[in-house]
Amino acid sequence: MENGLDNLLVPSLRRSIEENLGKESLNKIEQRLMERHGLGLVQAIKNFNKLDSVLREFFGAGADGLEQKFLQEIIDVEKSKPSESNWVHIRDPELSRIFLESFADQDKKAVLGSVSDEPLIIAKILDTCGIPQTSGYRKINFLINNGLLIANGFELSQDGKKVKKYETIFDNVKVDIVKNDVAVKVQLKRALLSESSIIQTVHVTV
Repeated sequence: MENGLDNLLVPSLRRSIEENLGKESLNKIEQRLMERHGLGLVQAIKNFNKLDSVLREFFGAGADGLEQKFLQEIIDVEKSKPSESNWVHIRDPELSRIFLESFADQDKKAVLGSVSDEPLIIAKILDTCGIPQTSGYRKINFLINNGLLIANGFELSQDGKKVKKYETIFDNVKVDIVKNDVAVKVQLKRALLSESSIIQTVHVTV
């Protein structure tokens, strides 16, 4: 199963990498990724150790600092007691906007709430939330495409087909307003940090 945190971070990390490396360096890195691993940049971010190996070819030990910079522009992993861990501060404005938009929309908020404790198939989510199918599918797809929902397991339909079940990637979200800035903090589900190829490859102490 793909890691929910990695899925969530891919678009923001891609932007950060492009902005920090510049077009020429990025083109060379993408070319090398394809030669060595047969991967484009997005897939390499999801398998971050592959991207890491290519960055080390180009930058040597300097890759450590670069990777930390990429990540720290997007999230800040809170270092705290184990019982209170899994909190991350969202630093990327675009990622913050996605969370704020999802919780400002009552239907999206209801969808996230319906699968906070157990994964459900889309039909059951719509039924539980009482959302019309057309707009419901569109809003659920928004949450999936932006990484807030992730597939976890299957359920057999009446005709014997496997249907994906979805759950949230977090247990809790806090929004604070500090000096007119909106700060979003997310408490990820357990194991997401320890199973994230991005977090485990970048030298960040969790």
